[in-house]
Amino acid sequence: QVQLVESGGGLVQAGGSLRLSCAASGSIFSINDMDWYRQAPGKQRELVAVSTSGGKTVYADSVKGRFTISRDNAKNTVYLQMSSLKPEDTAVYYCRLVAGISHDYWGQGTQVTVSS
Repeated sequence: QVQLVESGGGLVQAGGSLRLSCAASGSIFSINDMDWYRQAPGKQRELVAVSTSGGKTVYADSVKGRFTISRDNAKNTVYLQMSSLKPEDTAVYYCRLVAGISHDYWGQGTQVTVSS
């Protein structure tokens, strides 16, 4: 019943910006962290950014200083503001919600393509 819907992906030139959104709906209890992952063709899914329920943030070294994760708890929504985009950022971006003790939910993914 829990659903995560991502939006905001698209095609952008190197140096440009995009903001991804992920809205959660359904019966959700005790939301912990909300995260962003990405997966490029032929590569494993990697962690991009973490936002905990207490407001702490963690970033992968590859995006630190360029990406910002934020959340609106009232709307159960997490955002990823991406700036100074590079072709290496091209990937499908996924959001993840961790709730309760062992519940883990994933969005369907949104494509981000950065041209050189």
